[in-house]
Amino acid sequence: MKKKLLFVIPGLDAGGAEKSLVNLLSGMDETRFSVDLFMFSHKGLFMGQIPEWVRVIPKNEDLVDFQKPLFHSLLSFVKKGRISLGKARFLFYIKNRFIKNKGIAEQYSWQHLRSYCKMLPEQYDAAIGFLEKTSNYFIVDCVAAKTKIAFIHTSYSELNLDASFDSKYFGVTKNIAVVSPDCAVNFKKIFPEFADKIYVMPNIVSPRLINKLALESSEDVYETSLVSVGRLESVKGFDMAIEAARILKEKNIRFHWSIIGEGTERQNLQNLIERYGLQNHVALIGLKNNPYPYIRTAKIFVQSSRYEGKSIAVDEAKILGKPIVLTNFSTAKDQIEHNVNGLIVDMSPEGLAAGITKYLDNVSFTEQIIANLRAENFGTEHEISKFYQLINE
Repeated sequence: MKKKLLFVIPGLDAGGAEKSLVNLLSGMDETRFSVDLFMFSHKGLFMGQIPEWVRVIPKNEDLVDFQKPLFHSLLSFVKKGRISLGKARFLFYIKNRFIKNKGIAEQYSWQHLRSYCKMLPEQYDAAIGFLEKTSNYFIVDCVAAKTKIAFIHTSYSELNLDASFDSKYFGVTKNIAVVSPDCAVNFKKIFPEFADKIYVMPNIVSPRLINKLALESSEDVYETSLVSVGRLESVKGFDMAIEAARILKEKNIRFHWSIIGEGTERQNLQNLIERYGLQNHVALIGLKNNPYPYIRTAKIFVQSSRYEGKSIAVDEAKILGKPIVLTNFSTAKDQIEHNVNGLIVDMSPEGLAAGITKYLDNVSFTEQIIANLRAENFGTEHEISKFYQLINE
């Protein structure tokens, strides 16, 4: 008899956790599992990559009304005489509007979002909250399952959350999956009482699929010196990348830097590009369904993040044999061996510029890095067996 599983994630917009989930689902044995997927948003870059055998659970009518713009949402509930839901919608708006820390805002507004999230009718063998915060709260409060598993996809301390709030939910889950050993160490420092629940479950990446997709053609793919992939948010450090580009330009180094992604920092980053006169050197090229041809044709992959759990983009660049410049965030050494299969540099524009320059100036060093990368096997499809162990414990 098939095990019945539920995965919960806010949506499938571009992101490492989102990509990891579709990779995991695509690699699972559908003869052994029946899988439901619950999402708060049914939009996103990876929606088309959900395997056909996975059932996407429709949103209930209250949740649909809740997700309308504030005025239209309130109007819907007033017309239906659902005043308590209208009040919850307004309080949700207030907390997300005025609490400056967005992570804590998500925590403290969950009680209001919870009003629209009815208990799912199915009973599951395992329910998996695949992303920190709301996904984990949902499986605890709104799902009946024999086993409940929470995922954390980054270093918990970097999230700046109210740990006491999360502690109540972690206490209910059987296991807490993290994506790297360093993330596990970080989590145990904050929650030593849950140390025996920690399970390291790396993100799933497929060299076969990545290499195949990298060979696809696209009209706007052209050879570029540098490429970066990530959300245009402060955590990804693209402001530092643009400052590094300014340094390269001042040194009269010829380059072009393509940054793939979207986010709330787009305008600020574009303003920075224009301030430094980098329009011919740095391009924000938006989201791409298939970023791999851009990575394949680049000379260097740059990850300028301020923090990461375990970057899928870095793993994918390694698979494609790209020399990598990686900022020295807390989990960087989980992904790169400095001067062996990449460079870990100071988290600063100067550090990024120095790493890039080292590759461009030292051809033999760059060729050795590429040779080392090509000699390694970076695939993690075998890690799916670890997931099977996790849900069977």
